[in-house]
Amino acid sequence: MLQWYPNHFRIGAAPVVTMAMVVVAIIGRMVLPGASFFMWPLFASLPLVLALHIYLLVDDNTMSRLDALFYALVHLPLAFVIWTFSVIYANGGNLL
Repeated sequence: MLQWYPNHFRIGAAPVVTMAMVVVAIIGRMVLPGASFFMWPLFASLPLVLALHIYLLVDDNTMSRLDALFYALVHLPLAFVIWTFSVIYANGGNLL
């Protein structure tokens, strides 16, 4: 009966990681700007989002490959922009 429910978690995992980037950046800026404790999750989040989209492309049960491709083509550029500004914001205004 709840067989469809895990698919929603798979589809929504990448946007949740993207939202977590923003939360970590805001908390990191408030606590210690540029601290490595808050920077490493930001640096690890973009490859995680990419891996989640690759998983959706490989997995046939969640959605079709064409839908997963369009989903990745829309979400990955947006996630990259959010990631870039999150790193800049958490670092105190510097990119690196």
